[in-house]
Amino acid sequence: MPRLLERYQQEIVPKLQEKLSKKNVLALPKLTKIVLNMGVGKATENKNRIEAATKDLAQIAGQKPMITRARKSVATFKLREGDAIGCMVTLRGTRMYEFLDRLISVVLPRIRDFRGLSAKAFDGRGNYSLGLSEQVVFPEINLDQVEFIQGMNVTLCISGGSDAASFELLTLMGMPFRK
Repeated sequence: MPRLLERYQQEIVPKLQEKLSKKNVLALPKLTKIVLNMGVGKATENKNRIEAATKDLAQIAGQKPMITRARKSVATFKLREGDAIGCMVTLRGTRMYEFLDRLISVVLPRIRDFRGLSAKAFDGRGNYSLGLSEQVVFPEINLDQVEFIQGMNVTLCISGGSDAASFELLTLMGMPFRK
């Protein structure tokens, strides 16, 4: 069992019940999934970029990413409908908790000039999104084998419905928010 999941069940749930004054454990906010997304805008110019991004995202997530394709043609971007423009992975269960543990304890401290995450990145329904400017902050990525530096989005989908409850959950899990 991942150590963050164990900590959630033994330490975080009782603290959340106390802070949110809810007796029912099922009414508490819970992490449901994590979506990792790499939008590769330059894939229209160089097809190798999408392959490199897919390879890197597979190493980071531990599972094969899905290639996302353009829904519409946009002439100004030289984009045709059906062109590969990114890749994404949805993590659930033990992989999700292991990834979040790595993100909090290893990846975020490795970011240059990191002063904490913004507490304003909630979407109104309790989900939290953050962007990373380069994939090389992950320890799985070998810097010598990286062809292109690529950014990525990480979305934490949280049940519970409110931003305040989700903020409380992420704070107790150890997310380093800005003061």
